[in-house]
Amino acid sequence: MSEAQTPRAEWPLWEVFVRAKRGLSHVHAGSLHAPDPQLALRNARDLYTRRGEGVSVWVVRADDITASSPDERDSFFDPAGDKVYRHPTFYEVPDDVEYL
Repeated sequence: MSEAQTPRAEWPLWEVFVRAKRGLSHVHAGSLHAPDPQLALRNARDLYTRRGEGVSVWVVRADDITASSPDERDSFFDPAGDKVYRHPTFYEVPDDVEYL
């Protein structure tokens, strides 16, 4: 049985990220099941950008995503806490900078 003929229940899960405007970051929009990347991309476009709110869509197999655990937040992010130079909180942002 080919991948396209695989029963829908066995299709892989894809995570969808949409960028609403140029200059903005992609934001997680949701998930969907599809047999291949091309169909996942088309379905994501149809499902998550129906009103023309997107300029770019990414689909990523959920199995390919590795994420930190919220339970390990303190120990995982603690090393950056004492490096204030990594956080530009002391800079002034000009008024004409729209997205930062």
